[in-house]
Amino acid sequence: METQRRGRKIALTGAEVDTLLTEERVCRVATLTSSGAPHLSPLWFVWDGTSLWLYSIVRSQRWTDVRRDPRTAVVVDGGGGFTELHGVELRGRFEPVGPVPRTGDEDAPELATPERLFAAKYGGRPDGSMFHDGRHGWLRLTPEKAASWDHRKLGR
Repeated sequence: METQRRGRKIALTGAEVDTLLTEERVCRVATLTSSGAPHLSPLWFVWDGTSLWLYSIVRSQRWTDVRRDPRTAVVVDGGGGFTELHGVELRGRFEPVGPVPRTGDEDAPELATPERLFAAKYGGRPDGSMFHDGRHGWLRLTPEKAASWDHRKLGR
Protein backbone atom coordinates (compact mmCIF):
# COMPACT_ATOMS: atom_id res chain seq x y z
CA MET A 1 0.00 0.00 0.00
CA GLU A 2 1.30 3.44 -0.90
CA THR A 3 1.75 5.76 2.06
CA GLN A 4 1.36 9.48 2.16
CA ARG A 5 4.18 11.96 1.68
CA ARG A 6 2.52 15.21 2.75
CA GLY A 7 1.40 15.83 6.29
CA ARG A 8 3.58 13.15 7.86
CA LYS A 9 3.77 15.16 11.07
CA ILE A 10 0.06 14.71 11.75
CA ALA A 11 -0.33 11.30 10.09
CA LEU A 12 -1.70 8.42 12.11
CA THR A 13 0.70 5.57 12.86
CA GLY A 14 -0.14 2.11 11.55
CA ALA A 15 -1.37 1.10 15.00
CA GLU A 16 -3.53 4.25 15.23
CA VAL A 17 -5.06 3.50 11.80
CA ASP A 18 -5.87 -0.06 12.92
CA THR A 19 -7.47 1.24 16.12
CA LEU A 20 -9.55 3.83 14.25
CA LEU A 21 -10.72 1.29 11.66
CA THR A 22 -11.57 -1.21 14.37
CA GLU A 23 -13.41 1.15 16.72
CA GLU A 24 -15.30 3.58 14.45
CA ARG A 25 -18.70 2.35 13.30
CA VAL A 26 -19.47 4.36 10.14
CA CYS A 27 -17.48 4.92 6.98
CA ARG A 28 -18.29 7.11 4.00
CA VAL A 29 -18.00 5.31 0.67
CA ALA A 30 -17.49 7.11 -2.64
CA THR A 31 -18.20 5.37 -5.94
CA LEU A 32 -18.59 6.66 -9.49
CA THR A 33 -21.97 6.67 -11.26
CA SER A 34 -22.29 5.90 -14.97
CA SER A 35 -22.13 9.65 -15.71
CA GLY A 36 -18.87 9.93 -13.74
CA ALA A 37 -20.52 11.82 -10.89
CA PRO A 38 -19.58 10.75 -7.36
CA HIS A 39 -22.03 8.80 -5.23
CA LEU A 40 -21.37 9.03 -1.49
CA SER A 41 -23.01 6.92 1.20
CA PRO A 42 -22.44 6.12 4.88
CA LEU A 43 -22.19 2.45 5.82
CA TRP A 44 -21.24 0.10 8.60
CA PHE A 45 -17.98 -1.73 8.00
CA VAL A 46 -15.39 -4.01 9.55
CA TRP A 47 -11.61 -4.01 9.29
CA ASP A 48 -9.71 -7.30 9.45
CA GLY A 49 -6.26 -5.72 9.73
CA THR A 50 -5.68 -5.81 5.98
CA SER A 51 -8.98 -5.13 4.26
CA LEU A 52 -12.14 -3.11 4.81
CA TRP A 53 -15.38 -5.09 4.38
CA LEU A 54 -18.84 -3.73 3.54
CA TYR A 55 -22.08 -5.68 3.77
CA SER A 56 -23.96 -3.86 1.01
CA ILE A 57 -27.43 -4.14 -0.47
CA VAL A 58 -26.89 -5.68 -3.90
CA ARG A 59 -29.72 -3.69 -5.49
CA SER A 60 -28.23 -0.32 -4.63
CA GLN A 61 -26.58 2.49 -6.54
CA ARG A 62 -23.32 1.62 -4.78
CA TRP A 63 -23.39 -2.02 -5.94
CA THR A 64 -24.29 -0.97 -9.48
CA ASP A 65 -21.39 1.49 -9.49
CA VAL A 66 -18.89 -1.05 -8.13
CA ARG A 67 -19.86 -3.68 -10.72
CA ARG A 68 -19.22 -1.17 -13.50
CA ASP A 69 -16.16 0.54 -12.01
CA PRO A 70 -14.65 -0.87 -8.79
CA ARG A 71 -12.55 2.22 -7.99
CA THR A 72 -13.42 3.78 -4.65
CA ALA A 73 -12.39 6.06 -1.84
CA VAL A 74 -13.54 5.43 1.72
CA VAL A 75 -13.19 7.82 4.66
CA VAL A 76 -13.35 6.83 8.32
CA ASP A 77 -13.01 9.72 10.74
CA GLY A 78 -13.76 10.99 14.20
CA GLY A 79 -13.67 14.12 16.32
CA GLY A 80 -15.85 17.19 16.62
CA GLY A 81 -13.80 20.33 16.90
CA PHE A 82 -11.00 21.18 14.47
CA THR A 83 -8.26 20.17 16.92
CA GLU A 84 -9.97 16.79 17.49
CA LEU A 85 -10.36 15.73 13.83
CA HIS A 86 -8.62 12.50 12.88
CA GLY A 87 -9.22 9.98 10.16
CA VAL A 88 -8.03 7.94 7.24
CA GLU A 89 -8.90 7.85 3.55
CA LEU A 90 -8.46 4.49 1.84
CA ARG A 91 -8.32 4.21 -1.95
CA GLY A 92 -8.44 1.16 -4.11
CA ARG A 93 -10.88 -1.19 -5.79
CA PHE A 94 -13.81 -3.06 -4.32
CA GLU A 95 -14.25 -6.71 -5.16
CA PRO A 96 -17.38 -8.76 -4.43
CA VAL A 97 -16.55 -11.80 -2.28
CA GLY A 98 -18.70 -14.87 -1.79
CA PRO A 99 -22.29 -15.50 -2.85
CA VAL A 100 -24.26 -12.51 -4.16
CA PRO A 101 -26.65 -12.04 -2.50
CA ARG A 102 -25.60 -13.80 0.69
CA THR A 103 -28.34 -15.94 2.22
CA GLY A 104 -26.22 -17.72 4.82
CA ASP A 105 -27.17 -21.11 3.38
CA GLU A 106 -24.05 -21.26 1.20
CA ASP A 107 -20.66 -22.47 2.36
CA ALA A 108 -18.40 -19.40 2.25
CA PRO A 109 -15.25 -19.94 4.35
CA GLU A 110 -13.67 -16.77 2.91
CA LEU A 111 -16.39 -14.79 4.74
CA ALA A 112 -15.90 -16.37 8.18
CA THR A 113 -13.70 -13.56 9.52
CA PRO A 114 -15.67 -10.53 8.24
CA GLU A 115 -18.98 -12.09 9.32
CA ARG A 116 -17.65 -12.86 12.81
CA LEU A 117 -16.29 -9.30 13.14
CA PHE A 118 -19.50 -7.75 11.79
CA ALA A 119 -21.76 -9.76 14.13
CA ALA A 120 -19.56 -8.82 17.11
CA LYS A 121 -19.40 -5.13 16.20
CA TYR A 122 -23.04 -4.51 15.27
CA GLY A 123 -24.92 -7.24 17.11
CA GLY A 124 -25.61 -10.58 15.55
CA ARG A 125 -27.84 -13.42 16.58
CA PRO A 126 -27.81 -14.64 20.19
CA ASP A 127 -25.32 -17.36 19.18
CA GLY A 128 -22.96 -14.64 17.85
CA SER A 129 -23.52 -15.49 14.20
CA MET A 130 -24.36 -13.09 11.41
CA PHE A 131 -27.95 -12.50 10.26
CA HIS A 132 -28.48 -12.79 6.49
CA ASP A 133 -31.53 -11.43 4.69
CA GLY A 134 -30.71 -12.46 1.12
CA ARG A 135 -30.46 -8.79 0.04
CA HIS A 136 -26.82 -8.07 0.88
CA GLY A 137 -23.43 -9.11 -0.44
CA TRP A 138 -19.86 -8.56 0.70
CA LEU A 139 -17.47 -6.06 -0.83
CA ARG A 140 -13.78 -6.11 0.11
CA LEU A 141 -11.40 -3.18 -0.24
CA THR A 142 -7.73 -3.96 0.18
CA PRO A 143 -6.32 -0.43 0.13
CA GLU A 144 -3.81 0.54 -2.54
CA LYS A 145 -3.26 3.96 -0.97
CA ALA A 146 -3.98 5.48 2.43
CA ALA A 147 -3.77 9.02 3.74
CA SER A 148 -4.42 9.91 7.36
CA TRP A 149 -4.57 12.94 9.61
CA ASP A 150 -4.75 13.65 13.29
CA HIS A 151 -5.28 17.28 14.25
CA ARG A 152 -4.75 16.31 17.88
CA LYS A 153 -1.04 16.21 16.97
CA LEU A 154 -0.98 19.83 15.78
CA GLY A 155 1.37 21.98 17.80
CA ARG A 156 3.28 19.08 19.31
